Amino acid sequence: QVQLVESGGGSVQTGGSLVLSCAASTYTWKTYCVAWFRQAPGKAREGVASIYRDGTSFYSDSAKGRFTISRDNAKKTVYLQMNDLKPEDTAMYYCAADDTYGACETRSVTSFDTWGQGTQVTVSS
Repeated sequence: QVQLVESGGGSVQTGGSLVLSCAASTYTWKTYCVAWFRQAPGKAREGVASIYRDGTSFYSDSAKGRFTISRDNAKKTVYLQMNDLKPEDTAMYYCAADDTYGACETRSVTSFDTWGQGTQVTVSS
């Protein structure tokens, strides 16, 4: 089973940028949908962006126009470029993988059975 490791989190001020990385342990990962989720204290985990093996990507309304998801299959890594960050973006960010296109479309938490450990993003005003 693929294992995922996130990195790139940190603390930034409002309007700043961060790039999160999700590295996979196996090349079979390239057949997967990979998604970024986030969870703020006291809130439900929500899907932010996802990308399928063919490069098709999906975004939540809060991410559209500010976040960009991309993947480098040779490096077994998916990236989340986050621009114009806001305090409400503060959360633990997780990447997750599933081998179905439907998981990418819905970004439903229950559709993904492989998760990373998370990386913290803090945006201060």
